[in-house]
Amino acid sequence: MNTTTYKGIGASPGIAIANAIVIHDEVYIPEPTQSQDKEASWARVQQAFTAAEQDIQAIYEHTKAKLGDKKAEIFEGHLMILEDPDLLEGIQTSIEEDGYEAEYALHATAQQFISILSEMDDEILRERATDVKDITNRIMSHLRGVKHIDLSSLQEECIIVARDLTPSDTALLDVNYVKGFVTAMGSRTSHSAIMARSLEIPAIVGAGDAVMSIETGVTLIIHTDQQEVIVQPDSSVLEEMTAQQQRFIQHKEQLAKLVDQPTISKDGSQVELAANIGKLEDIDRAISLGAEGIGLFRSEFLYMGKTSLPTEEEQYSSYSYALQKMGTKPVVIRTLDIGGDKELPYLNLPKEDNPFLGLRALRFCLVNQDLFRTQLRALLRASVHGNLKIMFPMIAVLEELLQAKQILAEEKQKLIDEGIAVNDHIEVGMMVEIPSVAVSADLFAPHIDFFSIGTNDLIQYTMAADRMNETLAYLYQPLHPSILRLVKMVIDAANKEGKWVGMCGEMAGDSLAAPLLLGLGLHEFSMSASSILSTKEQLMNLNKAEWKTHAEHAMTLAQSEQIVQYVQQQLTSNE
Repeated sequence: MNTTTYKGIGASPGIAIANAIVIHDEVYIPEPTQSQDKEASWARVQQAFTAAEQDIQAIYEHTKAKLGDKKAEIFEGHLMILEDPDLLEGIQTSIEEDGYEAEYALHATAQQFISILSEMDDEILRERATDVKDITNRIMSHLRGVKHIDLSSLQEECIIVARDLTPSDTALLDVNYVKGFVTAMGSRTSHSAIMARSLEIPAIVGAGDAVMSIETGVTLIIHTDQQEVIVQPDSSVLEEMTAQQQRFIQHKEQLAKLVDQPTISKDGSQVELAANIGKLEDIDRAISLGAEGIGLFRSEFLYMGKTSLPTEEEQYSSYSYALQKMGTKPVVIRTLDIGGDKELPYLNLPKEDNPFLGLRALRFCLVNQDLFRTQLRALLRASVHGNLKIMFPMIAVLEELLQAKQILAEEKQKLIDEGIAVNDHIEVGMMVEIPSVAVSADLFAPHIDFFSIGTNDLIQYTMAADRMNETLAYLYQPLHPSILRLVKMVIDAANKEGKWVGMCGEMAGDSLAAPLLLGLGLHEFSMSASSILSTKEQLMNLNKAEWKTHAEHAMTLAQSEQIVQYVQQQLTSNE
């Protein structure tokens, strides 16, 4: 076989070199045969569910022992799917009313669930389709009497190649032998990608069906920085990649020494590097990777994957846990941000022609105040357990901010009247995601304690380009001069009022954007935890005063590509 290279998504960092083991999962689609004994068919389904539950319980215990309680929560979710009455009732109806045999009844019902979830705009909810597929494949294996694939029994060093890896497959990988994996499907937020990062093994996902033509036994190289898989490398490539692998390991060891160090530039300017989190299980990893705070706690994930709204007590428990875990470090919790690409099916909200410009985030909360007040009560009660900062998303006009602050003040007073303790020093801030706010930030600054710039939305609204539309991906330009100028407006307005500015969009962890943001005077950079140490190392080796000059020049350039080239030149000259 000649050397071939496949491109994918680097889901878990590192370089892996080993022989391939290719897993060709059989895709079993049962015929729509009629049941000869409906009672016996239903009994078989129940037995298969019980056997699958025993499997998942064992995987849960294994994961809990190996990776801890938080990572094992994925399989608590799997157990919840097994107990979902809608799934069971759908299968039972398919057998008893439609007359189908057990296998087809399971397949047809599961496909309905998978289809609904797969069509969701929100990436996290789409990943739930993978969970349903994982569970129902396991149930089907038990129905058919076919042994489910077991990756825990591998006894040689290898890189696994598969169309997809389920969470339960990934959890059982033995990192003594599995050096990495490549999948045709998947994204950075898929459970298998998350598991790979937890296990600290390199992974490339979403590499396309072509990778399934790789043969078992050939040598593979995974290089996640280059987001590629090299098949059957020649001796010179193998030698170079082995050297790079050693340098990567050494660099990782060097970065680990920065965990407890403050982020101070060469000329003595200190900034804060924080983590964006979506789940409580992310906190331990953020701390271990040097997070100086939580810059964005996406509270909407407490509402997702459920059949009803979380109660005040459930929210209070989650917020309290996060605050206690972080101690005196700041925790910025964003109030419920649904709509756009994030839906809550159980609310049965009407379809909107353009949900990104519709009733979402704070707009939704101001219309549905009972839900909003419940969340604010939970946040206020939890505030005594740490350094809480409350942040309102998707504000377009000052009236929205003032109304949200008024509701917060009312709920705080109610709690005090009830004799419930509330922290008296909660900072209240807002996200800057809409150009109207950025250009008039000076009008908002007197009314907040901080801004946090959400660049993911700010870029798409500024460029009038849906960031989910692959055809328009070329317009997602964090380093466009218009974006840099909007960021500067916000920082300047905050500075005049003595307020601080953070950034919680992907741009904060971008190695080309971070130097410019330092020069513009950004106070807090919040990003994926995996980016913190490399960003810290970069900022500690830069001179803020120099990058202030570079940022000013960058904003005079007309095109994003020119700015990218300019930044690359300056970084190279400083090496």
